[in-house]
Amino acid sequence: MAIKIFHIVLLASVKYIVTLPYALLIGLEYSEALIAVLTGGIGGFLFFYYLSRHIIRAFNKSVPYLKKLIPDWIMNKFKKSGEANGIKTSVKKFTRKNRRIIRLKNSYGFWGIIVATPLFLTIPLGAFLACKYYSHRKYLVLFMVISIIGWAAVLSGLIHLFPNIFLD
Repeated sequence: MAIKIFHIVLLASVKYIVTLPYALLIGLEYSEALIAVLTGGIGGFLFFYYLSRHIIRAFNKSVPYLKKLIPDWIMNKFKKSGEANGIKTSVKKFTRKNRRIIRLKNSYGFWGIIVATPLFLTIPLGAFLACKYYSHRKYLVLFMVISIIGWAAVLSGLIHLFPNIFLD
């Protein structure tokens, strides 16, 4: 039984929305499943949020040193630059992925990440995006925990309303 609960906690820390029906399907009691899912979701978010903070800081500190290690001819080959008043300026290249992330951020922003993380995004991706773009927000962690609990309540209500859909 402890292995099943541990399995559910680990699964909920990564892909939250599918975990509660899965926990009930493998034979956990409702209260055990709900506690395991909430523990995994909240614990997973906290773990990945603070891990992302350290990874982002380490990456930002190491970029200047890594640029010094790369030979100039390689940097010049892959860097697009333009001349403006005799000063070289680098031009940023927007890829499809960059445009999608910027469009998501500008369209839905802070609340979009808070609401979509447990439902559509994975917990690690949502924690990384929240840390990268909105770590300056005072109640970010509180809002994400409330979102995780809220989606557990919504999913729990759906399971009680439609048990044949989720538990067959």
